[in-house]
Amino acid sequence: MTTGQKPAIAITMGDPCGIGPEVVVKAMADPQVFASCRPLVVGNVFAMQQAVSLTGVPLKINEVSDPAAAGMDAGVIDVVDIHNLNPEDITVGQINPTCGRAAMEWVTKAGELALAGLVDALATAPLNKEAASLAGYKSIGHMELLQELSKTKTVATMLMAKNLRVVHLSTHRSLRLACDLVKKDRILEYLQLTHKSFIKFGFKNPRIAVAALNPHGSDGGLLGDEEAQEIAPAVEAAKKEGINAIGPVPADIIFHQAIQNQYDAVLCMYHDQGHIPVKVYGFEESITANLGLPFVRTSVDHGTAFDIAGKGVANHESMLESIRLAVALAQGNGLSDF
Repeated sequence: MTTGQKPAIAITMGDPCGIGPEVVVKAMADPQVFASCRPLVVGNVFAMQQAVSLTGVPLKINEVSDPAAAGMDAGVIDVVDIHNLNPEDITVGQINPTCGRAAMEWVTKAGELALAGLVDALATAPLNKEAASLAGYKSIGHMELLQELSKTKTVATMLMAKNLRVVHLSTHRSLRLACDLVKKDRILEYLQLTHKSFIKFGFKNPRIAVAALNPHGSDGGLLGDEEAQEIAPAVEAAKKEGINAIGPVPADIIFHQAIQNQYDAVLCMYHDQGHIPVKVYGFEESITANLGLPFVRTSVDHGTAFDIAGKGVANHESMLESIRLAVALAQGNGLSDF
């Protein structure tokens, strides 16, 4: 990004059978998007045209091949279309492996643009993991796909809603497998990554609370031993490295304390432990960011919502917030506005 130039943000369209195209179009109709960045949608021209017709937003769709020419006209949505999907293959509201494959390929294309320095950040609309799996993908999420593409060793998902920021020790794992990942070395690694990322985000001495795995923090070993054997040793090791880590803190209190600004971030032990409080606290505006990737990637914090796809009723607030965060991080502003 040239000094003084607005950052180029690649916005992936998401699964075309879901609400991705709709929320992208609605978000881009907000004047603040073009005022703050040069947006470029990576997706399907036909699906974007259909979304414009559905929503009635006063925008035009323009196919481009050069990302450098994108986002110059506030009345135009520039789209990079790699021509991997036919209009007749789009089945709105239904799981479709053809569309699942196309959506994953758009994420790959956006990641390649970021790695090549042609865009400054990614903001992604939702994928459908079942559709991606049916298409033959083993890495069925954005983070896993981009981690593999960029050959990055450690990447974490952080969910945000207002002042609640939650980093996940594991994400798309069954609960049984997720518990097996609660190990000292992994927890320490994620504490190191969170600390490093939050320093970059502008926190001088980030306070990172670590959630317990078991009820009541195990009640002194009565309800499990992961706290004593794995979590507490990881916290102590992090403290010796100068990381301001606290815990383990029982999960039934840690998120309330974070909302009360006692912590800057919470490291939770598995997917639902972190997702549920974030979505209860701020469902519509909650967003996701990845820690550890060599480029900025933010995302909506909701799914493809096939049940309302094509009806024009999807809320675009999370998509708009994810673009705002992508812009802030790409400009080096950290989380100062969030």
